[in-house]
Amino acid sequence: MDLSRTLIIGNSGSGKSWLAQRLADRLQLPWTDLDRIHWLSDEHSIPRPRAEALTMARIAAEQERWVIEGVYGWIACELLPRATALIWLSVGDEDCVANIRQREAGRDEQDLLLIALLEWAGSYRQRQGSSGFAAHQRLFEEFCGGKIRLRDREEIAALVHHS
Repeated sequence: MDLSRTLIIGNSGSGKSWLAQRLADRLQLPWTDLDRIHWLSDEHSIPRPRAEALTMARIAAEQERWVIEGVYGWIACELLPRATALIWLSVGDEDCVANIRQREAGRDEQDLLLIALLEWAGSYRQRQGSSGFAAHQRLFEEFCGGKIRLRDREEIAALVHHS
């Protein structure tokens, strides 16, 4: 499979950034996290205007080689025509919540942004809109290039070791 322009989608906490960083390092590709494009602030509370975010994402995808990852289906669908590979991390919602709890262990349990993120991750399979399971499944099914669906940490780690 040609991983020269790899788009990784999946729920918050599924391991997208972990996988993207390792693939980018191994394949010597630039890596773009769509959170850095979507959000204006580090606290993930102020979204960038959609048109501006799409422009930034398209600029990243114009590179000859890249790894781009994120939960935002509305951005991902714009990048798919340039992608040579699509990786969908369809990890269970409970595992995603546990991963976020582990990643954010130093944060106050009463932090409203953390609570919202945990609720968001826990609702992936029921969530409507472009960042939910059904929307990601549609993107995956309709993509004509090389694609892989990974369902747990073991499959994700195996991909890194075999790429």
